[in-house]
Amino acid sequence: MNSNTGWTRAWLGIAVGVLCLVFTLSISAQVQTKTTTAASTPTVDNHVETGVVVAVSGNDLVVKMADGSLRHVANVPESARVTVDGKELGIHDLKPGMTLQRTITTTTTPKTITTVQSVTGKVWHVSPPNSVILTLADGKNQSFKIPKNQKFNVDGQMTDAWGLKKGMTISATKVVEVPITVVSQTRSVTGEMPPPPPPPPADVPILVVEEVVVPVQVAQAAPPAELPKTGSQLPLIGLLGLLFLVSSFGLRAARKNR
Repeated sequence: MNSNTGWTRAWLGIAVGVLCLVFTLSISAQVQTKTTTAASTPTVDNHVETGVVVAVSGNDLVVKMADGSLRHVANVPESARVTVDGKELGIHDLKPGMTLQRTITTTTTPKTITTVQSVTGKVWHVSPPNSVILTLADGKNQSFKIPKNQKFNVDGQMTDAWGLKKGMTISATKVVEVPITVVSQTRSVTGEMPPPPPPPPADVPILVVEEVVVPVQVAQAAPPAELPKTGSQLPLIGLLGLLFLVSSFGLRAARKNR
């Protein structure tokens, strides 16, 4: 007895599950759904940042911004590119002194997603204002929840759930509009090479370094010293005369002694 009851309940559960699946498939097949998306005029905002390259180390970049602050950009990807004088440069091509300009373009587009669901059938049972059971074109009955303020088209006349009667052929349409905002961003980086050094002012002479060859002079022996023009040989002659005179006196004295 209990075994038969258990099998009966099991088969009943399977049957209910199959009916629910068929019911769900029937609803999805009978209710027509159409979705459209309408876009409004987008707004575009451009944000420009300018900086000068201070240092490049591996894939790390240090930039001095226009306000004087330093910005450290770590792990710049190898795929990042900077357009400089029409050439695409990577992180390892950047040099100190280069001016970089990054432009961030933000596009904001308001959109409205409209979903229209429509169904046509004959009223089999109605429980205003909550639900209605319709007999659809395939002869099957399906239950629908009635949205608040829902209107039904009955032979060209619009009525609410309280005006529905069994046997009426009605058409119902549900329109749902969902506003969304789509935001997209694009980034581009351009650069300029550092400017060349300025030329000197016109009134400042340009110094040119020239190599001057200095001749080497060979040292020569100093010439013998000369007597001053005031010098004379008279003292020497007088001295010699004095010596001769003394000598003659000596010889005369020696003769007398003999």
